[in-house]
Amino acid sequence: MIKTKNQYINREISWLRFNERVLQESADKNVPLIERLRFLGIFSNNLDEFFKVRYATVKRIVEAGKSGKSALGGETAKDLLAEITQTCIGQQTKSLKILGDIEKELEAQDIFILRETELSQPQATFVKDYFIQNVSPQLMTIILNDLAEFPILKDTAAYLAIKMLLRTGKEAVEKKYALIEIPKGIDRFVVLPKEGDKNYIIILDDLIRYCLDSIFTMFDYTSISAHMIKITRDAELDMDNDLSKSFIEKISASVADRKIGDPVRFVYDKGIEKDTLSFLKEKMNIEDTDSVIPGGRYHNRRDYMGFPSLGRTDLLYQKITALPVKGLSLEGSIFEQIAKKDYLQYTPYHTFSYIIKFLREAAIDPTVKNIKITVYRLANNSQVAASLINAVKNGKQVTVQIELQARFDEEANIQYAEQLQDEGVKLIFGVPGLKVHSKICVIEREEGNALKRYGFISTGNFNESTARIYTDYTLFTAHDAILKELNKVFDFFETTYKIHKYKHLVVSPHYTQRVFEKLIDNEISNAIVGKEAYIKIKMNSFTSYKMIDKLYEASRAGVKVKLIVRGICCLVPGVKGMSDNIEAISVVDKFLEHSRLFIFGNGGNPKIYISSADWMTRNIDYRVEVGCPIYDEDVKRELLDTFDISWNDNVKARIFNEAQDNAYKKNGGKKLRSQFIKYEYYRDQLKS
Repeated sequence: MIKTKNQYINREISWLRFNERVLQESADKNVPLIERLRFLGIFSNNLDEFFKVRYATVKRIVEAGKSGKSALGGETAKDLLAEITQTCIGQQTKSLKILGDIEKELEAQDIFILRETELSQPQATFVKDYFIQNVSPQLMTIILNDLAEFPILKDTAAYLAIKMLLRTGKEAVEKKYALIEIPKGIDRFVVLPKEGDKNYIIILDDLIRYCLDSIFTMFDYTSISAHMIKITRDAELDMDNDLSKSFIEKISASVADRKIGDPVRFVYDKGIEKDTLSFLKEKMNIEDTDSVIPGGRYHNRRDYMGFPSLGRTDLLYQKITALPVKGLSLEGSIFEQIAKKDYLQYTPYHTFSYIIKFLREAAIDPTVKNIKITVYRLANNSQVAASLINAVKNGKQVTVQIELQARFDEEANIQYAEQLQDEGVKLIFGVPGLKVHSKICVIEREEGNALKRYGFISTGNFNESTARIYTDYTLFTAHDAILKELNKVFDFFETTYKIHKYKHLVVSPHYTQRVFEKLIDNEISNAIVGKEAYIKIKMNSFTSYKMIDKLYEASRAGVKVKLIVRGICCLVPGVKGMSDNIEAISVVDKFLEHSRLFIFGNGGNPKIYISSADWMTRNIDYRVEVGCPIYDEDVKRELLDTFDISWNDNVKARIFNEAQDNAYKKNGGKKLRSQFIKYEYYRDQLKS
């Protein structure tokens, strides 16, 4: 193996480059204006999660006195923390400029975001009344000076840091500090009465600033100022080893402890007074290993994801109507249709209703005896959960493997687990040491004197809300050999010491790397003897050094490799002698690219798999994941076509390279925006 300093890209830095692609969307004038604001919100939300998890992990390495070089791609953990902070400061500065540009463009559209100093008299009256009726009852205000202990600030909550100068005598002045927590139960953007064609909005922070006199009326101050601060805490779950506690109790306790996790990032309004900033940092015990980032006037810009549309559909993406799957009717029995051939559902282009139809039919079909399904993230008021409860009420044996450690969905999954358990669903709470990330379902139906199986395997969660914005493949099949092996996966959940063998499925943690390495070796062998050899892969993230090295080996042998990776990519394409034959792109657009697809040329008879797993160490070695081969020729053609559509994108595709500059892929030809073309592809299918 050729060893160069460019052999791998650090995963944290690659993730920050991904988030910069999200930021690019907010600057792209081809994106509708209000959608650009929402991309700014996504950028901010992503960054919050990054600091809670990835930055926190690197900080733990530093505090343990380790360098972390081997795990971090050759960079020491301490140097990496500094690089992350500097990169984030640069991105923060860029995002503030983009926000300013968007606000100017909004004004050109008669949408004005006012500060507290810009209110007309009628607007001021409205704001005062709104504050009294809606904000004041929910306001949490803390006077800091006399507290024995500084209050624990909530993770990623936004606070106004207040400084008052009080009159105490002729010339004596006393400083009084306070914190106001911005209420989460109120919309961040308060829409003011419309004037003619003009729309006015005030951000809740500024509405509170306007009403500071009402809040601190009992203090005789000569001046008062308010500046935003925010703290981000370590969100890793530290599990209790107490054997007397149930798994649900342990997860619940760990989630509660997250609220007092160590701080990892402190963001403040760069206009804040130095003495106020020093007071806060000292009281909050902000350390050298924490990322301290000067920001703008407003934090928690993730709230821009909910910026009001104001009825301006011209400033939003045009909504699409999710399409039916060609040949698969939502009327009549879905099982009878699947018995004849496999079908592929590709959300959001296709309606998610097929999964609900499948489960609802299973719930009331007298011949269905068993339903088994994995659950990772469910929607609020989930129709999936409702269908499973309905099945129990109809006497079915329902088994649900629910992953209580689905990050940031732990509380929701605990609530669903308790609800399902109360209704009589048999629950399995994971495998010790592993997360269950597979997306599978199998039912058993009594047909004649035998049991017939039906099921589906997906690349994404069974969540009707995210299915509207995440692109994911779901295969519906009655292929008996595949479904027998799905049953083996469920057997493993209950009998974890028994390792099954699989002829069709690709299952982590025991087989994923081995199977894919064998498929890559086959391409290498074909390339060596002069046959056509290629690999096409679409993933969310690619961080496994072992799999990267294997693709480098394939590249050196002459195998043509095309990678579409939405997020982190630690592989460096196009390096002479190492990755000459590897090209890699990322597509960031209206929908979040979430599907995983693996295509191997196989000498002219492509082998194709969909999977719940990315090529990350955690997915390969520390999770239960399921990849499924595609045998139906129609489905194969769809997958090949949709990969090629993504690959040919020259509007929203960015190129991975050594420079990591997120350059757009341009080829001078007709503009091809893959997400829009895929919708046309499936719409045209229905006409043929």
